[in-house]
Amino acid sequence: MEIANNSKAIQNNNFQLPRRIRRLSDLAYNLWWTWNGDAVRLYQLLDAELWEATEHNPVRLLREISKARLTAATKDRYYLDAYDEAIKHFDGYIKRVNPTWYQETYPAMQNHPIAYFSTEFGLHETLPFYAGGLGVLSGDYLKEASDLDFPLVAIGFLYTQGYFKQHITEDGWQEAEYTSLRFSDLPVLPVSDNHGEALIVSVQLAGRTVHARLWKVQIGRVSLFLMDSDVQLNQPSDRSLTARLYTSDLELRISQEILLGVGGVRALRMLGFNPAVWHFNEGHSAFMTLERLRELAAAGMGLEEAIAQVRRRTAFTTHTPVPAGHDEFPLWIIDKYLNQLWNEIGFERESFIDLARQQRPWGEVFSMTVLAIKMSGRCNAVSELHGQVARKMWSFMWPEVSEEDIPISHITNGIHTNSWLARRLKHLYNRYFDENWEDHLDEAAIWKAVDKIPDAELWEVRRHLKRKLVSYMLERARQPWYAGKIHPIQVVASGVLLDPYALTIGVARRFATYKRANLILHDLDRLLELVNQPGRPVQIIFAGKAHPADEPGKRLIQDVYQAVKRAEFGGRLVFLEDYDINLARHLVQGVDVWLNTPRRLKEASGTSGQKAAINGVINLSVLDGWWNEGYNGHNGWALAGTDDGENEDEADSTDAATLYAILETQVIPLYYERSADNLPNEWIGWVKESIASIGPIFSMRRMLKQYAKQVYMPAIREPSKLKNL
Repeated sequence: MEIANNSKAIQNNNFQLPRRIRRLSDLAYNLWWTWNGDAVRLYQLLDAELWEATEHNPVRLLREISKARLTAATKDRYYLDAYDEAIKHFDGYIKRVNPTWYQETYPAMQNHPIAYFSTEFGLHETLPFYAGGLGVLSGDYLKEASDLDFPLVAIGFLYTQGYFKQHITEDGWQEAEYTSLRFSDLPVLPVSDNHGEALIVSVQLAGRTVHARLWKVQIGRVSLFLMDSDVQLNQPSDRSLTARLYTSDLELRISQEILLGVGGVRALRMLGFNPAVWHFNEGHSAFMTLERLRELAAAGMGLEEAIAQVRRRTAFTTHTPVPAGHDEFPLWIIDKYLNQLWNEIGFERESFIDLARQQRPWGEVFSMTVLAIKMSGRCNAVSELHGQVARKMWSFMWPEVSEEDIPISHITNGIHTNSWLARRLKHLYNRYFDENWEDHLDEAAIWKAVDKIPDAELWEVRRHLKRKLVSYMLERARQPWYAGKIHPIQVVASGVLLDPYALTIGVARRFATYKRANLILHDLDRLLELVNQPGRPVQIIFAGKAHPADEPGKRLIQDVYQAVKRAEFGGRLVFLEDYDINLARHLVQGVDVWLNTPRRLKEASGTSGQKAAINGVINLSVLDGWWNEGYNGHNGWALAGTDDGENEDEADSTDAATLYAILETQVIPLYYERSADNLPNEWIGWVKESIASIGPIFSMRRMLKQYAKQVYMPAIREPSKLKNL
């Protein structure tokens, strides 16, 4: 309570707001506004240009806006009515005026908190603490946990430089640009004790003590606590420990992961939490289990009993079948950084190494995923197909167990619908869906009402979203051109020649080589014929980042960019730099087709196609990840794909040929075929089927309910079912 009061005092002193609209401050510091369009509108209406200039940051906007604008708002009856309605909605939500799903379903579990650990959280473009899909999923998870009223608390890092901003040079090379964030300009608040002193958590790292300050981000009803090592107590080198995501330096990496896991547990204890379940994503925070073992050992519990206790309350989600996504460390680093901790727990060195030992061709390593699996009572993958891959991938841990019996289940990923659904579409759904449909997002019957929407109305909204996307790209291109920062050919490559009504394909994702973002460029002559058909043009928008240390990924971007710049494509190929949540929002709402062509069995789940589908975008994807479950033959198109491990050149040629054939014979004709009233009625039929079939099944609401039923409640009520390893 003291923490909340201190935070309240800080945020109320941040701005000089007229009394009539003073609660704009409350909204600014609760990310509830990020998925409630009417709240967003309150800031847009104050000053639309400043809203864009501050990158949709209400804290900065309120700090920089003129007093005259604020005064004018207090005299605008339209604005005040909108303000009052948004505040009423916000207060009703926070105060739980209506019963929540979790209250009604698990009334006895309200005081059993769930701790959720992730190395990245993608909540909004204002907070660049995410690199890609894992972070965006974690952000959506917290928002849905708030909507359902899960007693969840989350732990992560407040990165002082965030993830990098991407700049593409004239020759197509990715450059990474880092800038230090001003926390006072962000919707984050420092956490203090009863005396107003900063709460500091400390861990031991290779013979020294490292400290981190705690910050709080409020996401509706859910609190996210973030650690920041940039404090004066630390040595200069340790102050940059939490500067960036996913460093390639192994010692810096293990230092981050010890701080996240061990420090995260200590932070929650300091804040007064005693979680009933500890859930972590990927192995980055697996050291959390060791700190809990240390606590139990300090309380006098024997090692075997302590391990069983930790397992029973721990859940682990693995998010990728790609080896590079699973951290592992040479044993000398483990000796250097963890010897004190394993001694405090009561391990001998070899028995401790056994917790995470994995044999590699070059020797033994300490695998964070092996540690996570061994120390968790429940493990799950993120799609049905990924579950099969994960059981095979980690089968060496159970040499005497058949593959199908390996205790790694699956819960397929979903999306937080209100974070990704276009405002105009939401209003359309409000008119034709059942009342209170947003309370039943995971129910198929609700989404079937899309059939009631007249084709003309749905098509008009789709055309509006396409115009909005093109307008957004034009403005993005205008700014650097006006500043003299880019070459004219880069302006064209940024989409200034796009037609808002032509068939538009989106190819946006992390530029890892296995995702094959360049597959559609496999045969440029055939592609030229395809995009330049008279009367039936096709446009392709590329976007995505490669990790700064991923040279093959950066070369892939360069190859794509070189194709984009070719004059014979007439500006119909586009590359948009600096892919973030804001750009993703425009793309999943504004393109016509979402293209995803990974090497099969490499995509654990993916969620961008789910976001596109609820906005009336049709998927064309390899049958991998979530699409392997979502495709029904009438809601998009499928590439069978060739499994990872087959001849890559042959696989690419085969898949590219199939892709071109689908576009030429199915997608393009369906889009451009018009009825007497000039509507693509068959296309709209596919759009409706895509919305109705994907909306409920791949919602984050369905996903969290599964976690509650299959993971959290059993962890609280039952002993672990994981076999001894």
